[in-house]
Amino acid sequence: MQQDGARKKTINPSAYNALADALWLIFWNKDPFELYIRGMLKDHSEVLAQLNFQTTKREVSGLLVKLLRANETRYLDVTVALMLDIAGMDRFPNLERQVDGADMVAKAERAVAELRRWTGKQQEIIKEHEAHAAAIAEAAKKGQVGRAFSQAHEDLKQRFIVMHSATDKHQRGRDFEDFINELFSLYDLEPRASYVMEYEQIDGAFTFDTDHYVLEAKWWAERIGRRELDVFNANIERKGKNTLGLYVSMSGFTSDALAVYSLSTPFITMDGGDFMAVLDQRIRLEELLAAKRKHASQTGHCHLPLSQIFSEAE
Repeated sequence: MQQDGARKKTINPSAYNALADALWLIFWNKDPFELYIRGMLKDHSEVLAQLNFQTTKREVSGLLVKLLRANETRYLDVTVALMLDIAGMDRFPNLERQVDGADMVAKAERAVAELRRWTGKQQEIIKEHEAHAAAIAEAAKKGQVGRAFSQAHEDLKQRFIVMHSATDKHQRGRDFEDFINELFSLYDLEPRASYVMEYEQIDGAFTFDTDHYVLEAKWWAERIGRRELDVFNANIERKGKNTLGLYVSMSGFTSDALAVYSLSTPFITMDGGDFMAVLDQRIRLEELLAAKRKHASQTGHCHLPLSQIFSEAE
């Protein structure tokens, strides 16, 4: 790239330094830091291969900027994309969650402001590469969302597995409730934690496709029987005809309980196998719920085995 057909346009070394400083300060934890860099450089595996994410964030940031600067002509677009993306940041969620979050955010803001000052001085170069850089940043963000979504599933899966070996059953129950809320939040189902009404306690509630559901969740050694489902059914009926329910039983349900609600039901069911399928990303949670709700609507049966969902999809 030539300036007036003669001299190459180059990014000021101080702008590179500002990028390196800002890059390692906008994240505290290494996982989101690595996720961000991999997303921004997803089309440059040759650069990523030279980065050792086991070292400090400062070292990784310094080496990355050194590599980009050493071959500026080749990496100018992605360098500009990085500068513009970071310079445009006004929130730092990963820092805000830390104990000393306020101080960390202040440092990040100063570093980003300095980078923004230098991007302002590099307008001639940036204008030539802005459109391509914006496309790079947008594609990276979409990739980051997908990777973050998968990582969230993996984190929840590990928690789910650990809960299986819990010895304190009461604590496991509380952890299970938190787990369900986080999983449903991941899918934007607006979960509500347990609450108490005048004559009953509800484990939770959520919204799915504009419908409101009450939630009951049990992690018992034995299967849930008819008595528990009858109580749940009565609770739903007291809330009005437009209320639906989801009964979660890690150990499943007895055959006689399912038989009672095989012709008409206001609720659907999930078991441990359903959760593992979602956590393994073999099926999305909203797809699972939609299939179960459709089955209940068409057949009146509260229970739809996971194997049947997969066989019907083939």
